[in-house]
Amino acid sequence: MVLDVESLQIYSDDRIGVVGANGAGKTTLLNILSQRLEPDEGWVKLYTKIAYVSQLEPPEQKRISLEMASKFGVATIWDETMSGGEKTRFKLAASFEADCPLLFADEPTSNVDLEGIELLERRLVEYHGALVIVAHDRSFLDRLCNKILEVEHGKVKLYSGNYSAYSAQKAEERARAQFEYEQYINEKRRLERVAIERRQKARSIKKAPKRMGNSEARLHKMGNQKAKAALERSVKSVEARIERLPVKEKPRKQAVIKLDLPEIKQIHSKVIVEGHNLNKSYGEKVIFKNAEFAIANGAKVALIGPNGCGKTTLLRMIMKREAGIRIAPGAAIGYFSQEMSILDEDLTILENVMAASIYDEGFARTLLSRLLFKRDDVFKRVAVLSGGERVKVSFAKMVLKELNLLILDEPTNYLDLNSLDVVEEVLREYDQTLLLVSHDRRLISSVADHIMTIENFQIKNFQGTFEEYLAWKKAVPKQGLEEIKKQIFLLENRLSDIIGRLSMPSKDDDPEALDQEYHAVLAELKNLKAKLES
Repeated sequence: MVLDVESLQIYSDDRIGVVGANGAGKTTLLNILSQRLEPDEGWVKLYTKIAYVSQLEPPEQKRISLEMASKFGVATIWDETMSGGEKTRFKLAASFEADCPLLFADEPTSNVDLEGIELLERRLVEYHGALVIVAHDRSFLDRLCNKILEVEHGKVKLYSGNYSAYSAQKAEERARAQFEYEQYINEKRRLERVAIERRQKARSIKKAPKRMGNSEARLHKMGNQKAKAALERSVKSVEARIERLPVKEKPRKQAVIKLDLPEIKQIHSKVIVEGHNLNKSYGEKVIFKNAEFAIANGAKVALIGPNGCGKTTLLRMIMKREAGIRIAPGAAIGYFSQEMSILDEDLTILENVMAASIYDEGFARTLLSRLLFKRDDVFKRVAVLSGGERVKVSFAKMVLKELNLLILDEPTNYLDLNSLDVVEEVLREYDQTLLLVSHDRRLISSVADHIMTIENFQIKNFQGTFEEYLAWKKAVPKQGLEEIKKQIFLLENRLSDIIGRLSMPSKDDDPEALDQEYHAVLAELKNLKAKLES
């Protein structure tokens, strides 16, 4: 059994976020609800036209209007060479254009940068219809959803509210389950004590003394037998009450993961990694031009920026110690890449993480258990694991090694929400230097105390949290804001004119030139609006 759904109704104003562990059946549920997959038993009835945005499949509609392309910042025609984020935005634009009252979306934030996620949020907030979305972005679920559908152990349960409300309700459920379990255990133990005491009392009733006369002995025996029978009946009654007690299973307690690091090699340099006069390009595409940066010892740095700006390139330059990069002596670096090359596929999960662990096996198994590798799961070979499972094993192996600098490139890709919480917890506890690339806003907010961005081929540093960085970005001088608004107004007028001429070109118009101008104006508008909204 993958899923067992007793009953589920979706209403016109529902915005449902579907959550659950990797492999729980979330995508299967979406496919059944959208009638892309037939259930083995039962039925699904759709009362309206639907749109479906898949992670992997191309859209049915390969061309969209200029207006919709403008709203989502994409081309009007589907192209397989688009980036992952562009493909997702195109699929959503096509779904919006179909004007369906119900939209299903499977992981729409995958491979989308922070700017793209915020754009998707704004557009989905505007969507006039019901939404059913599988997503692992907690901020995204908080902003969009008014219900959360949990898929767990083949069952589904609907919670009211956004993801934060769901998390609070789950915490209350766990607390209530623990309370009910303790009440059950206490009452069972009390009744068991009563039964033991009465059984012992029944056994202690003595026979009549030898010196007693026959008539007295007969009366004594009759009294004792009645008392003993009454006690034995009482014992059976208590035992029956024990059997009738509603059994409460012991809730699984989540072990606290605290990284009490053994003595590891300390770095005494104030700066652990720095770069000077960095230049990098791929053909005509310039990534860095005389860029500079410095990462202080002990800092937790989040490196953010749009897809393609050079984040992964910078991490690889650091790992290769390319020209201009200096790393402090004594730095022991752990690098998590999206290729997950640190795992040995022939070894088990436990063998992989223990290969260079500075912690004992008990702690390693606690961490693996929190990442949903329980009991005999740790003896699975890495070769048979899914992508999400490999991410979790790579992360566990990384944080258990003797390292004083972690460099993590999108460590939360493919992770379920439970595992995301564990990664966040571990990185908060980690007290060495961290350089993190991530599109998970809640993770960045929870962990980072420095923000590094890549803009105009330069690397910029901000000392402070993600919230402080966003507040600083918003503090644009009023005169600058007014100038940006003026430019947006002029460009929007120009865009409307171009759209009109492309829709009904005159004999003097050059459609190809107009299309090129359309994309140039659209790109400039996108940049200006990003500045205005940041």
